[in-house]
Amino acid sequence: MANFNKVILLGNLTRDPQLSYLPSQTPVVDFGLATNRRWTGQDGQQREEACFVDCRAFGKPAETINKYCKKGRPLLIEGRLTFDSWTGQDGTKRSKLRVTIESFQFVSSAPGSGQGGGGGDSQIPANDSPMDQGSGGDDIPF
Repeated sequence: MANFNKVILLGNLTRDPQLSYLPSQTPVVDFGLATNRRWTGQDGQQREEACFVDCRAFGKPAETINKYCKKGRPLLIEGRLTFDSWTGQDGTKRSKLRVTIESFQFVSSAPGSGQGGGGGDSQIPANDSPMDQGSGGDDIPF
């Protein structure tokens, strides 16, 4: 049976990225992303819903996201769904889906919105997973 696990989202960060390190000293960044959907209902009323997604990146991409992204900044991500499960402090089993980022792209904000902005968009591969350490460099990604 064939399998396919791919997620592409464009949204705004819901909180500042949180950088931490694995025991192997691999950087890991966690942040939330919100995507909005607008439509007109059958009654003619405008409707809107938000979807909140937890995201994680590893290696040099994690450091780049931590350095250049803040709450409210738009970001295009591409990755795969990962299922995390754990036992809570109260002993209950907990789980959630998260997007593990494989690449991302900075997105310019709308003019006059007060968000980042600057030049064009930049695509950054997020290949530096804990199992795949790239050589990396200190180049600015955009």
